[in-house]
Amino acid sequence: MNMITPRAAEPIVAHDRPLQPGGRAPALVRELTAIDRERLLTHFLALGEDDRLLRFGQVVPNHVIENYVRAIDFTRDTVFGVFDSQLQLTGVGHLAYLPAEGDKRTAEFGVSVLESVRGQGIGSKLFERAAIRSRNTHVTTLYMHCLSRNSTMMHIAKKAGMKIEYAYGEADAYLTLSPADQTSIIAEMLQEQAAVFDYALKRQARQASKLFESFMPAAEAA
Repeated sequence: MNMITPRAAEPIVAHDRPLQPGGRAPALVRELTAIDRERLLTHFLALGEDDRLLRFGQVVPNHVIENYVRAIDFTRDTVFGVFDSQLQLTGVGHLAYLPAEGDKRTAEFGVSVLESVRGQGIGSKLFERAAIRSRNTHVTTLYMHCLSRNSTMMHIAKKAGMKIEYAYGEADAYLTLSPADQTSIIAEMLQEQAAVFDYALKRQARQASKLFESFMPAAEAA
């Protein structure tokens, strides 16, 4: 078994950033609820075969994805999403809490990003948000399991300074988290507020666009 040891660094804490190169706004991560279940299903069904293999460890058919989405318990796990201007989920992070062992608590993180928006840091932002939530819910270890050829997950793990163990084409990555503090609690609150506000603006813009389009035929007829 090969292993990469972690760097001596504090766990990731995400902060607001200015526009990224190319004029793109940074991805804002919003916590999802059961109301978003249909959008989640649309997101996962949009993944191609290779992306499904990387996300779930095997090429899963549509009915398995449907069962997975229906089974998500939003009161037990935490699911995060990044929305585009059309209110479609371009990236999803699922934080699942594993049974506690004494005072040690582990959460497993899985992430998927649509091919059309890769390279914009969406996966990293989802991971950063999951790391903060984990700290603030007394998780001591954040864990990821994936195929070793999953370059996105490997990039996230190495960037975060996670301990990575390789075996038989698969990889397990572990990040030891610091306890929650005032900074992590406030950071998560501000990030959620920003994402909720951003979502509301996108929804208003979309509604206004639909309303404008509905008047177009009448205007052209006149």
